[in-house]
Amino acid sequence: MKYKNLVKRIGCKILFVLLAFMLGWLFGMAMNFFHGKDQMTETLSTAAEEGKKQIAITFDDGPNPEYTMKLLEGLKKRGVKATFFVLGEEVERYPDILKAAYDDGHLIGVHSYQHVNFGQIGDAAALEQVEKTRQAIYDVTGEYTGYIRPPYGCWKKELDQELPMIEVLWDIDPLDWATKDADRKSTRLNSSHSARS
Repeated sequence: MKYKNLVKRIGCKILFVLLAFMLGWLFGMAMNFFHGKDQMTETLSTAAEEGKKQIAITFDDGPNPEYTMKLLEGLKKRGVKATFFVLGEEVERYPDILKAAYDDGHLIGVHSYQHVNFGQIGDAAALEQVEKTRQAIYDVTGEYTGYIRPPYGCWKKELDQELPMIEVLWDIDPLDWATKDADRKSTRLNSSHSARS
């Protein structure tokens, strides 16, 4: 009898491990379907595995006709890739700018549709903000993004079940919206980064 219970317990554990492996594999396949820039993801993953420190450059709220093209020119000149977390409303207004960022090899993610605080709206409204933006991105790039940076960093954990997306927040906020002084922004970034090294 004890032997039978032992076999049953071991069998259940093996079955559980196999099921967990299969679910992980399916999740990975789904994420690959939704991620447009696997090469960038692999590069960051490899660097993390090798223990290299990395800085990810991200931009929110675009595409913007005044700033985004200047950013793209500067990034291209320096051979740097970044992630653009975009507003669906702006994607619909300036699809050519988003297409330029995408064609240059930058990662595109969802910010929201109208820069709303998800913590202040219902789940259905938050879901609509995300889905409308994902669709706007798809309409321009032909790919659904798997990344989201919610405005103000306010994400609804309840939506994790509804959306196959990876939430991307920040470690260093340069408060770049608070000043137009490039030297002040640079100093703030460098001192924040040095403190974390």
